Amino acid sequence: MISSAKEISKKSKSSFYYAFNLLPKKKAEAMNIFYAFCRRTDDLVDNNNPKEKKIENLENWRNDFEKSLSGRSDNQLLQQLSEVIVNFRIPKEHFFELIKGMEMDIYFSRYKNFEALKVYCYRVASTVGLISIEIFGYKNDRTKDFAVNLGIALQLTNILRDIKKDLEHSRIYIPLDEMEYFKYSENELIENIYNNNFINLMKFQVSRIKKYFELSDKYLTKDDKSNLFPAIAMRSIYFRLLQKIIKNNFNIFYNNIKLSSLEKFFVALNIWFSNKFINV
Repeated sequence: MISSAKEISKKSKSSFYYAFNLLPKKKAEAMNIFYAFCRRTDDLVDNNNPKEKKIENLENWRNDFEKSLSGRSDNQLLQQLSEVIVNFRIPKEHFFELIKGMEMDIYFSRYKNFEALKVYCYRVASTVGLISIEIFGYKNDRTKDFAVNLGIALQLTNILRDIKKDLEHSRIYIPLDEMEYFKYSENELIENIYNNNFINLMKFQVSRIKKYFELSDKYLTKDDKSNLFPAIAMRSIYFRLLQKIIKNNFNIFYNNIKLSSLEKFFVALNIWFSNKFINV
């Protein structure tokens, strides 16, 4: 299952793969298993099944996960994950919150305001950070706030990058009250209308994302930088992605904004080298 979990991670071409596979073997294996769990959970929601079937599948998955915590599941991935939870003393509630976040994509395709969206970001992204730091290891309790705020920054960056992709699934994550404030309608977004109102809306989103990046930085202590290099690499990768969005003047409709696998690898390698061999 460990090799299978790693293969899931590698095939996804996710930034996570390049960030955490420079970890020591035991931690890298744990992160691959955790990532496979995230992918499996997301796949139960992000498919063409009817809503009722998605709800049923996710509930069965949640129940099976709960059984695995007491050794009563036959699912090999969940068995491996339960060992990771025990070995790294990871709070179980983070996993249930993560599942709740995935579940929100079944019930909600719009968010009225940022406070509602922030709950979603915490559940699908901050929980990932909170789980990951337990595997990475840390000394300072402030690191939890680092994980929470970085998770929100990463998820909000994802939302901007994936606006067009999410529209294909009839999902809009930009807060509706902010779209109204900038006089940019749902129909314009659906029709990929790129105008000054959209640019101003995006500038506002970017300013918020930068604040969350800055806030996460404030909670990152020098003592924990070495262990947390995969999270720092993720921060660097996603901040570069945000910069590309800005450089393209927020035109996410007609520009394929992404980092290549090579770029991700060298960013991760540079962060790993800096935090392992240079006292920064």
